[in-house]
Amino acid sequence: MCSSSFGMQSTDSPGVLVASEKIQHRVRELATEVNVVYGRDRELHLVAVLTGAFVFLVDLMRALARPVTVDFVAVSSYDGGTESSRHPQLVKDLTHPIQGRDVLVVEDIVDTGHTLNWLLRQLGGRGPQSLRTIALLDKRARREAEVPIDHVGFTIDDQFVVGYGLDYAGRYRHLPYIGVLDEADDSTPC
Repeated sequence: MCSSSFGMQSTDSPGVLVASEKIQHRVRELATEVNVVYGRDRELHLVAVLTGAFVFLVDLMRALARPVTVDFVAVSSYDGGTESSRHPQLVKDLTHPIQGRDVLVVEDIVDTGHTLNWLLRQLGGRGPQSLRTIALLDKRARREAEVPIDHVGFTIDDQFVVGYGLDYAGRYRHLPYIGVLDEADDSTPC
């Protein structure tokens, strides 16, 4: 077996930071917050940032008591590592126009803020009726660019987290909880 740059064997599991039950409870609370903001009659267009936000999007969408449509963008800023390059690039654009729509950007984690800041500028220029944000995780200690996060699931310390859609080198997305990887060595992931 080969080790990842976090010193874990491929069969190891990250330590639990936020348990599955706590995540599900908070997602329901967030859905309630969103329903209050938009009322029950307005259709909401959810834009999930791939790939990490897809699990959060699905659970949030099911918890919302309203009509929703969904679209996806993919923005790259990590280049496979654990540190943001601070130069976001659009990898996949929206499929549908957002002009005149109520748009809620669904993020897995806001770290430095550069990616979300860049994305909000891009989407804001497309004429949505409203543009708000929701993030499962907010890592405020790493913030370099101030960005509005209208709804936050959990604020976390400066740790590299995986699970519930978040990954390291494509691994750990399947975990039902948010886990912390142990930074033990600097070897290349296999």
